[in-house]
Amino acid sequence: MIATAVGAIGNPGVYEYRLNDGPWQSDNTFTGVPGGTHRITAREINGCGSATSVPFRLIGYPRFFTPNNDGYNDTWNIIDGGGISVTKVIIYDRYGKLIKQINPGISGWDGTFNSRPMPADDYWFVVDYTDSSVESMQQFKGHFTLKR
Repeated sequence: MIATAVGAIGNPGVYEYRLNDGPWQSDNTFTGVPGGTHRITAREINGCGSATSVPFRLIGYPRFFTPNNDGYNDTWNIIDGGGISVTKVIIYDRYGKLIKQINPGISGWDGTFNSRPMPADDYWFVVDYTDSSVESMQQFKGHFTLKR
């Protein structure tokens, strides 16, 4: 997964960034970030200001899937909850119509509605989960593409 530090510091300047306690880098993009709670820190490299940290939670999911029965990307589901307890995933079409509710422990959505293939398009989802660090129900929203 990729995490990008955007808007962590609103002041003009030249910054460097780090993910959690990792090394400082000039690029604000981090790749291969596992799901879970992380912290991006930014600091101005000329010493004009203090470092600012922003915590965030990363939930992994495929950005697209291709349900063509070739054995690759045939279903869509959350792939990395990052230490959270996902209770349900709800998928909607572009008009807000409920397409599917899935449990994270099953194989996922196969791209059909009432046993009929849905068209290639973008779909939106809501993940309900419990975060042990907050002890309350939370939601994450996103979208993905179904390719045919």
